[in-house]
Amino acid sequence: MTPAELLASLFPAGHQLRAGGAADDENLLFGTGTLTGGALVHVVGAVNGAPVGVDQALRLAAEVLAVAARDDGAPLLFLVDTASQRMSRRDELLGLSELLAHLAKSLRLADARGHRTVGLLYGGSAAGAFIATALACETLVALPGAHPAVMDLPSMARVTKLPLAVLEEKAKATPVFAPGLANLALTGAIAETWDGDAPLGPRLEALLARPAESADVRARLGRERGGRTRAEAIADEIVALAAAHAHG
Repeated sequence: MTPAELLASLFPAGHQLRAGGAADDENLLFGTGTLTGGALVHVVGAVNGAPVGVDQALRLAAEVLAVAARDDGAPLLFLVDTASQRMSRRDELLGLSELLAHLAKSLRLADARGHRTVGLLYGGSAAGAFIATALACETLVALPGAHPAVMDLPSMARVTKLPLAVLEEKAKATPVFAPGLANLALTGAIAETWDGDAPLGPRLEALLARPAESADVRARLGRERGGRTRAEAIADEIVALAAAHAHG
């Protein structure tokens, strides 16, 4: 699905999107869309399967912070179809990891200031680019055919020094080890997978009509779906121990 087709399905009442950024203009989108009922949605996008480098991270974060500064309370939809972060010498020397963290924190700030953040993963994304865009949103939804990966198995093998065959075997039984849409949904990272052949506007409106969660629910979803059976209990125990220590 192209960005134009995606936007037409999401906003049949119309949208005002522009390309932007100092580099790779066609790979960044900014603007607004209008839901059928007339409600405004701020839209940012990292699209066309392009990597996210320092220039893109700064431009995206600037737009998200501009939304956070507005008092309209309108939600922010982040369209995601990227490669990994740009692994160039220039980007690394300019502190790409810091700038990706800045982008992720910008999304959290927008959320805290009353702009619900929804990531829509419709293509690929991996590693730091995936964490700082799609996973940094309050709610992440996806379309069939999306192919996310926190880290692909060959890269994981290089980092952990474990044989690729060992990781492939573990991935069959443990979704946390495995890339792909189905596995990320089992861990709770992806809240919903929408039907790409049906109009997407009603799905977005229905999601935004529901009250926002008061806390991060991904660990609970992971437990309920069987992808992360112990994460919620461990996190709850750590919070309880920290609270007891603070009041002790």
